[in-house]
Amino acid sequence: MTGCSTQIPVLQPQGPVAQQEFGLIEWSFFLMLFVAIVVFILFGVFIYRYRNTPNNKAPYEPDMEGSRKLEFIWTLIPVIIVLLIAVPTVRTTYALQAPPKTAKTDPLVIDVTSAAWKWIFQYPKSGLETVNYLVIPANEPVQFNLTSVGPMNTFWIPSLGGMEFNMPNVTLGLWLQADHPGIYLGRSANFSGVGFEHMSFTVKALSIPQFNTWVSAVKKTAPALSNAENNQILYTHGLSPKLTFSSYPSTKTTGTAGMSGM
Repeated sequence: MTGCSTQIPVLQPQGPVAQQEFGLIEWSFFLMLFVAIVVFILFGVFIYRYRNTPNNKAPYEPDMEGSRKLEFIWTLIPVIIVLLIAVPTVRTTYALQAPPKTAKTDPLVIDVTSAAWKWIFQYPKSGLETVNYLVIPANEPVQFNLTSVGPMNTFWIPSLGGMEFNMPNVTLGLWLQADHPGIYLGRSANFSGVGFEHMSFTVKALSIPQFNTWVSAVKKTAPALSNAENNQILYTHGLSPKLTFSSYPSTKTTGTAGMSGM
């Protein structure tokens, strides 16, 4: 506990998905805390009531073991606890399958490919690509289409929401949103081999005008990605610096996907 920072990302939600998931964490924590307190209170009561000392003869109730009433009660209590956790979790999971219909704009689509040992981000609308860093607009939903070339990973930006798998030959979806401009940490949460510690990336959330300016600057100044460079990034094992390209080959590494916030 003394080694934990007060700035734990999952406890500092910066988006609507993370906020709802943080609510689940709080609900589960306080429910389990209540259960623990009740258990310790009952433990103390039983120790005191049923202790056997020279001055206190512990009561003996041999019929308690076969009490259907008691067995029903202590079977029902765990069922209620499970339901109190399961119902909000299922409701939140389904509620986060897609951005709310009240969103002002359609989600920005970003295709995400994990490779060994790097992250590739492609922006189909503008045609640009980044490696090992991600830029998104703040206050707008973003749909991520996730796949992998090589080891399986999990795409996770703790401040913005839960994780989703990157798996070869499969495309999964995740939507997130940053409520405020800022810089956030992203990484893989699934051990994927010797280069796992390098499977991290930075996320920069910009205001919408700043994001549009960034896109325009990349299109004007960054080089185009050739097929040879693309294959080297995707299929060559090894670390890669942060890279930016104004365009990428038309060969797709991702496909269509549904969306999920969990």
